[in-house]
Amino acid sequence: MATCEVCGNNYGMTFEIHAQGAVHVFDCFSCAIHRMAPICEHCRVQIIGQGVEVEGHWYCGAHCARAEGRAGIVDKV
Repeated sequence: MATCEVCGNNYGMTFEIHAQGAVHVFDCFSCAIHRMAPICEHCRVQIIGQGVEVEGHWYCGAHCARAEGRAGIVDKV
């Protein structure tokens, strides 16, 4: 059994996420999202969907990117 790096639960069905050369262990998607999801630099929500990255800065959508002065950003639908 492995231990979740967020909640410390020692659980037989943990899973690993390999990202940017590191290995992370979680017991549920909620803990994985808590640790791994970027945070919008405007409204501070965790970005679980696509998000928008502009020059190394993350936003939940084009509206928040524009609110931070980023020009020419549009949401794709």
